[in-house]
Amino acid sequence: MRVYDKSVIKVNASTDNGKVVLDTEGPLSPVAKPIIKRINRIFLEEKPIYADEEQVIFSTWAPPMPGGIFNRMINSQVSSILKKRVPDQFSIGITTSCPNDCIHCGAADIVAEPVLSFDEINSAIQQAIDIGSYYISFDGGETMLRKDLEEMVAKVDKSRAIATCFTSGFGLNGKRAADLKAAGLFAAHMSLDSPYEQEHDRVRGREGAFKDTVDGIRHILDADILADLFVVVSPDNMDDLDEFYNFAANMGMQELSIYEIVAVGRWMDHEDEVITAKDVESLGRFQKSMNRKEDGPRVTAFPYFMGPDQFGCFAGRRWMHATAGGDILPCAYTPLSFGNIREEDLSDIWERMGQHEAYKCSADHCMMRNPDFRSKYIRNIAEGTQLPLRMDK
Repeated sequence: MRVYDKSVIKVNASTDNGKVVLDTEGPLSPVAKPIIKRINRIFLEEKPIYADEEQVIFSTWAPPMPGGIFNRMINSQVSSILKKRVPDQFSIGITTSCPNDCIHCGAADIVAEPVLSFDEINSAIQQAIDIGSYYISFDGGETMLRKDLEEMVAKVDKSRAIATCFTSGFGLNGKRAADLKAAGLFAAHMSLDSPYEQEHDRVRGREGAFKDTVDGIRHILDADILADLFVVVSPDNMDDLDEFYNFAANMGMQELSIYEIVAVGRWMDHEDEVITAKDVESLGRFQKSMNRKEDGPRVTAFPYFMGPDQFGCFAGRRWMHATAGGDILPCAYTPLSFGNIREEDLSDIWERMGQHEAYKCSADHCMMRNPDFRSKYIRNIAEGTQLPLRMDK
């Protein structure tokens, strides 16, 4: 099928033994070949969460193809080859309130008062889309505590971007899920810290947190919204990968996404309690192994996906994050503010971020795992400086 059609380049998609294969034609085809080759390598190793003769949904993290939003994604990839920065993903905190008290909360201690208003959030999202974002993610705190979340989702221009949200499941009932579906929510990233109820509740600091997640997942699936199990791995739960996968499979979820614990927020002083390079290699093997299965959820292991064999660190290059107070960070886990959307246009902040020495060049791994980066920009924060740290304009 034709999935991208411009006068200078056309992209076709076909299936081979259940795998998606892309090819290009047109004057710019030679320029696009490297990125298409890389995407095809990923497709060859992995599986989409849905594919038929008319549509392919590769992941809860990517727009369906073909379609206008997928076209924007291809434009972004071609731009990256031409050394133009595009914020593929724009995540935005919409509240600091949360019923949980997670021991590893990355948003803890971030100053975000007053919280962004409905109009300020919508304006920021529109600005992000205008400069290239095609993946909009509502973040928290607990997103379900914003009673106007459905209206925010509905405001996202669905011809240009897909809308997703993170949630622990708290306050997510059947009606809420149905309303989010009607508003156009593409996927929900449902967070889980342990496949075991008692341990999950311990990490979340609240009895009943596990039940909230399970119930929330069921409501999301019943509403026909894509459900992703979002797991933050640490040395404490790295050995539970099979159990996480089985949990997602038994629930009927479409994807299992694995992120890594970052020494930030409440985990700021735990730099020695993060995953290792060997763990990242293990996650890569796990992703490939699980994605060879014909059935079951797709696995996306971000420490591997954002590593040297795939796309490298997204922070400040393909991703930017707005705190609930409007500060713009390179990602949700890097407490460095390059400006505030209440004070200036998002495009100006994004441009300034790209001119900073830390974000001018690509990075093979998560920069928050880089001792030199942390020593230069992060460690002084742990000594009492207000978060996020304001970078010089």
